[in-house]
Amino acid sequence: MSASFVYIVISIAAIAAVALLVFLVSGKKKDNKNRLTPLAGLAFSFVTAGIIFGDDRLIGYGLMGFGIVLAVIDIIIRMKQK
Repeated sequence: MSASFVYIVISIAAIAAVALLVFLVSGKKKDNKNRLTPLAGLAFSFVTAGIIFGDDRLIGYGLMGFGIVLAVIDIIIRMKQK
């Protein structure tokens, strides 16, 4: 196993733990406005895929960049709703 593979596995596990905590906390409160939106979940998925496919820089950075763009769009939409 190479060191980069170990780092990728650790980062995926950390992101999965954070996602699990977000889903558990947001699932308890039905009236919570800070729950994860479908667009934010999609952005999270693209960033995670970018980490997984990080060996090919073009694909990895492209997926991460697209995920960040989706997250920014989600932030703008939520700011306009308030």
